[in-house]
Amino acid sequence: MLAAEGPTAAGPIGGNDIRSAFLPPPGLYGGVTGLNSYVPEIVDGSGHPVPRLDAVHLIARIAAPFFVYVPDAKVLDGSVGLAGVFPGGQECGQVISAIPSRCTWGMGDPYFELAWSRYFGRLRPSRSPGARPVPEGLAIGAGIGVVVPVGKYEPMLRATNGISIGNNIWDFAPAAAVSYTTPALLAEGTEVSAKLYWNNYGINPHTQYKAASLLDVVFAVTEHVGRFQLGLAGIYAFQTGADEQFGVAVPPDGRRFEYLALGGVLNYDMPEHAVALRVKVLSTVLGRNSGISQAVAVGFAKKLF
Repeated sequence: MLAAEGPTAAGPIGGNDIRSAFLPPPGLYGGVTGLNSYVPEIVDGSGHPVPRLDAVHLIARIAAPFFVYVPDAKVLDGSVGLAGVFPGGQECGQVISAIPSRCTWGMGDPYFELAWSRYFGRLRPSRSPGARPVPEGLAIGAGIGVVVPVGKYEPMLRATNGISIGNNIWDFAPAAAVSYTTPALLAEGTEVSAKLYWNNYGINPHTQYKAASLLDVVFAVTEHVGRFQLGLAGIYAFQTGADEQFGVAVPPDGRRFEYLALGGVLNYDMPEHAVALRVKVLSTVLGRNSGISQAVAVGFAKKLF
């Protein structure tokens, strides 16, 4: 029904668009991200609504606890870290009027990432008392992520209602990231960040469906203003080839997926409590063999040790 059967992409729920090449200082961090998304339409490879899907109404309400551990050690003059994300929640869906809407609850597929980061700039004090320093200059990052298919997978609901908490597909994704923050020009520094994932999927053993590799980049252009960081955020993704089932390209066009969503992101830091809060809103701008969606993500993170 979609380009990648049960499409999944590496990275944390809600994305890591700002400060994407940075790892935090050594320590153990934890938090949770909540995601609410709505899909009222599914489009084909030309970007037109699929006629036979005459009652599309898909809703996901997901909560994803996560951790990040950064040891006090250097590798190639940079820091290393391990992150884990554990999504779960509810999905409800209907795609054709002849089949009523149904819902499912459960745990999704966890995501793990081993990351490396190196910072070449300097920390500049903020003009706002009590705000965290502004990381002026360049940071680069690299990593490898994996989506582990142990979540609740319901192939019948996937086929009839377009929903399943788990995807039953391994995803191995090398990643590269860059962040650059300017000197104080508009306010306290403009940050441009992006992180690219190269998703490589296994075969779904239940359906013998093999999704083609997917490249997705999360990005943001934001401004540092005291304790706040705010601006434009987005994600762009596309498949590099055709999906296959039983070794044959899926008709009519290999269900090649392409997707662009844009919106805004707002982050608020409380360094005295080692806490950060983040809100992001995204809406689909371009879709091919995809859902047309609106999504809101709210995140909380805190240094534990």
